[in-house]
Amino acid sequence: MRRETSFKRSFRVLAALVMLGSVTPVYAQTQGMERRDDRRDNRATGRATKQACKAGDEKTRAECRHEKRTTKQHGRQGTPAAPAQPSAQ
Repeated sequence: MRRETSFKRSFRVLAALVMLGSVTPVYAQTQGMERRDDRRDNRATGRATKQACKAGDEKTRAECRHEKRTTKQHGRQGTPAAPAQPSAQ
């Protein structure tokens, strides 16, 4: 009787360990979360583009803003990027 009880107990422990070991962490990624991540990435890319533009002294602030805007708009889903228009000076 004791042997059977310890066998059942060890089987239950083994089954519990297998179940816990086979569970993989699952992170729910909703469409809203994906869109938010995309917007964050677009903003970061736009900032980097503007900083790179400002680092080079050959463009005006307006041209750098336009580059940033074009970069951010290009990152949107389903929205084609507008071609960069040279500013009329």
